[in-house]
Parts: sequence; C-alpha cells; structure tokens
Amino acid sequence: MVILHPANAFFSQMNNLTLSQVKLLSKPSRIYTDELMTAQTFFEFIGYAASILIAISLMMKSLIKLRVFNGIGALVFVVYGILIKAYPVAVLNGLIVVIDIYYLVNMMHRKDYFSLMEVTPNSRYLEFFLNFHLEDIRNFFPSFSYQPCAADLIFFVLRDTIPAGLVIIQQDEQTGKVLLDYALNDYRDFKIGAFIFDDNADLLQQRGIDRLTAKAEVPFHAKYLRRMGFVPDQNGDYQKELLSHFIQDQKF
Repeated sequence: MVILHPANAFFSQMNNLTLSQVKLLSKPSRIYTDELMTAQTFFEFIGYAASILIAISLMMKSLIKLRVFNGIGALVFVVYGILIKAYPVAVLNGLIVVIDIYYLVNMMHRKDYFSLMEVTPNSRYLEFFLNFHLEDIRNFFPSFSYQPCAADLIFFVLRDTIPAGLVIIQQDEQTGKVLLDYALNDYRDFKIGAFIFDDNADLLQQRGIDRLTAKAEVPFHAKYLRRMGFVPDQNGDYQKELLSHFIQDQKF
C-alpha cells in the first residue's frame, strides 16, 4: 500500500479535476473582482460629475446660477466622499453647500431700490457709457450705432443708486422705437425691463407713447422681449401695448 504525502495527494486530486471544475472554483473570486471594479467605476463617475458641476459654476455670469451649480456640485461631492469613505471631503463640501444656501437665501430676499434718471441725448455721461460698454452692447445689438436726436427719450435705470441699465427710445408720434435696452452683466435678471416697460409705462404714456416696437438681432434678446410682453409681428419686429401703471421709484 502506497501512502501519499498530503501535499502530493492534493496535487494529485487537482490533476484529476476537469477544466470546467477548475473554472467553477475560480468563478466566485472573479465575480467579486468584477463587482468591485463596477462599484469603483460608479464612484469615479460620481466624482467626475461633481467636478464638472463645480467647473460649470465658475463659468456662470449670474451670481445666483453660480451659487446653484456650485451648491449642487458640492452636494454631489458629499455623496462621493461618503461612498469612498473620504469623510474630510464630505465634511468640507457639506460646509460649502450650507454657505451656498445661505447666500442664495440672502439674494432671493434682498430688496433692490430702482429709480430712473433721464438724460439728454447730448449728455457727456451717456457718450462715455456707450463707448465704454459698446463691445458688450453689440453682443445683443450687433448693428447698434447711436446718433443723438433731440426727441429721443433716454433713461438710465439705477439699482440702489448704481447705473444698472440704459434704455433709449426714439419717438415717432404715439410709437416708441426701442433703440437700446441694455443691462449690465450683473443685473440681467429681467427686473430692469419690467421696471421701465411695465411699472413705468405711464411715464412713457405721458410723453405720448402708447405702443413700443423693438427688433431682436440675437436669440437671447428675442427671448427677453417675449418675457417682457412684446409680441412678434409679421415683419419679425416685436410690439408691446403700454398699460397704465405709474411708479417711477420701486423696491423689489
């Protein structure tokens, strides 16, 4: 009788295993490895998504949009940090979420004081303002070139006493042609347009204007005009009938 060493017996048994049996023995470890790789890939996807949202937030011109995207990106980073057990990452981004929410609440509840400052067509400040902002103005009014006319109505919209926008209206009997309706980058939230065209419609009516017309040379301005209540006509221009609602100074 031949007695095999335990190690030799083990290898003898392994040699007698079929290929399918060997695969069966190795299958559980492969499944575990595949599941681990799948989870790791999923975690990486969450991390990349959070990074992209943070990067997008830094490209936002609007402070409100910046805070919104930054907060969402930070929240996704919180989830990412918890999943990979990087708790300092989760805590730091949790604080960023709280900070973004705090400033968003303040922005939404902030009261802005609006007023109108009328200037003459030959105003030196008007000339300086137009020259300084001409490049940005032509992003929305590509063909804009102002030639002063004594009959023009020109209003600077002041937001907390700071010039935030400029409106130039060329009057033709009872129709006012909007040559320029420009808002500075930090104030493009439609409040300026609503203040001049809706809340101060009576101010224009006192000058004999009952209807406004405007042209949209870029899609963004067309969207803005529709938001302000302008309706496109058959010629592609936009028109708005003025409704009486005199305010002149307003808090929002």
